[in-house]
Amino acid sequence: MSNLLKGVNLYLIGMMGAGKTTVGKILAYHLGYRFLDTDDVITQSTGKSINQIFAEEGEAAFRQLESDVLGQICAYTQLTIATGGGIVLRRENWSYLHHGLVVWLDVPVELLYNRLAEDTTRPLLQDSDPKGKLRSLLEERTPLYSQADLKITVREQETPEEIAHRVIEAIPTVLKIPSYPG
Repeated sequence: MSNLLKGVNLYLIGMMGAGKTTVGKILAYHLGYRFLDTDDVITQSTGKSINQIFAEEGEAAFRQLESDVLGQICAYTQLTIATGGGIVLRRENWSYLHHGLVVWLDVPVELLYNRLAEDTTRPLLQDSDPKGKLRSLLEERTPLYSQADLKITVREQETPEEIAHRVIEAIPTVLKIPSYPG
């Protein structure tokens, strides 16, 4: 499979709780790629948690850091990259994402909510109605997520390994393989 990708990066997009990091690590392993999580790169480079950045500097500052990191990452090859859920909100990020193959892990709101119910590390879910907030974020972002090269709809009982396997099976369907005349 990695021969087919020819070193092209794989970018995982989708809502928080979609499993981008977990599935991304499995994909990286199977592809013989390195794995990066943009949130981890941001926390390592700033020495602050995502919550701290949101609280101290605001969402706009975080989104700028995210774009800066993405711009640097896209210069490399053979990476599987888990992105932040809101990375699709900035148009400039799409120019970076399109350097690789973009995979949307589409997860229903109910499943996202069940996965995130106990998670206090998500600044956008510090809301009196977290399920409603998830629903509105997903509605806002779906038109953007749908610009991905590949959409994988995650089912409730599916394991991360099964999801990664489905991604790998679907990659050849979206690769632009040059055809030679004759």
